[in-house]
Amino acid sequence: MNAKPNLLSGMQPSASSLHLGNYLGALVNWVNMQENFNAYYVIVDLHAITVPQDPAELRTNTRRTAAQYIAAGIDPAKSALFVQSHVPAHAELAWILNCITGFGEASRMTQFKDKSQKAGSDSASVGLFTYPILQAADILLYQPKAVPVGEDQRQHLELTRDLAERFNSRFGKTFTIPEAHIMKETAKIYDLQNPTAKMSKSAADPKGLVNIMDDDTTISKKIKSAVTDTEGSIKLDWENKPGVSNLLSIHSSLSGESIVSLEERFEGAGYGVLKGEVADVVISAIGPIRDRANELMSDQAELDRLLARGAEKAKVVANQTLAAVYDRVGFIKPE
Repeated sequence: MNAKPNLLSGMQPSASSLHLGNYLGALVNWVNMQENFNAYYVIVDLHAITVPQDPAELRTNTRRTAAQYIAAGIDPAKSALFVQSHVPAHAELAWILNCITGFGEASRMTQFKDKSQKAGSDSASVGLFTYPILQAADILLYQPKAVPVGEDQRQHLELTRDLAERFNSRFGKTFTIPEAHIMKETAKIYDLQNPTAKMSKSAADPKGLVNIMDDDTTISKKIKSAVTDTEGSIKLDWENKPGVSNLLSIHSSLSGESIVSLEERFEGAGYGVLKGEVADVVISAIGPIRDRANELMSDQAELDRLLARGAEKAKVVANQTLAAVYDRVGFIKPE
């Protein structure tokens, strides 16, 4: 019987709530993947501090992110769910990889260029510059064959592969070369107020973002104020009717009803009817996750215990990889 392959993925705890795009774009896939992989799901707090964070907020958001993972179906008994800073090997391997990464190579990472241009190069930290190298360390520690990433992370995974091959070539076979598992999102989820932009926590208008931790009234208000158009027909047409298409996509991905069936059922109905039903579908899907996350947050000691157990699982693999790396680069083994 073949052993399950390893898999790693994670998200930053940079907001008090995940949003509907995170849930449908990543978490739903992660829950399914834990059946077929030894899954390591990490809350990347080291990455979060590449931009300024309020320490108390970061601590709370880390726990809230973990609670939402579990509430959405990540099972700590099946997967290693842990906080990045609880496994020191992440930072330690990142330093080794920094030392085999070319400055020009790191400079070409588009996300750094985009973020530093927005903030100005003087305010962009060295941590932000080396972010993709820490991300490479996150991945390579667990020797995964598959890394579920969005299309926007493809360049970072290519760097990870390059660094793994370079290390293996220079020091001997050490790392598994990971393959990208580009996630086919369960649905295209766009901003409710700007339906040509992906739903994102950096949205210009908070009304465009449906948060997992929103209460039912807030969810209903946001969906009922979603931008549509003046044409009046309910059909999927991303080019001409992005707002209506977004609402149909959200409904279909959560209810399981096909877009074709929805178009037929809503034929001749007004946008208010569509919005009302989408609100009901979202509330019935998100409500139980939010309530379970709040329940988990009410017992902080138990949540911390689950995260500590996940970190212990992760350390077994991470420390084994790091020990091999330290030996191969020529460090003296401590007695």
